[in-house]
Amino acid sequence: MNNHILIIDDEANIRDLLSRFLSGIGYRVTSASSVSEALRAARREPPDLMISDLQLEDGDGLAMIAQLKSELPQFPVILLTGVLFDREVVDKVLNNIVNCYLEKTSPLSKIQETVQSLLPLPTED
Repeated sequence: MNNHILIIDDEANIRDLLSRFLSGIGYRVTSASSVSEALRAARREPPDLMISDLQLEDGDGLAMIAQLKSELPQFPVILLTGVLFDREVVDKVLNNIVNCYLEKTSPLSKIQETVQSLLPLPTED
């Protein structure tokens, strides 16, 4: 079975683009548009990796990540957001919560590289 990625973003075009892209390279993808939807999806089928926005319509992405990590601590998290942080904030704050921070303007190749560093695709035997 392919590794499962949960994408959380309140922008449908971002969710759709990432879902199509990551599915196309071999991952199984579930997407959610809100904190409540993401919590239900993760509890129903725990992801192997999560990609989340910071600012969601119904809540704070970091608070949601912290809540899920307390329940399901084993999966890595990529924060993909349009909110720009300086390196010091990333190093001191975000790295304690997420595995990686990427800007939404990052090229798909960078997103793919980051995902595969945290969740390699299974090899064919």
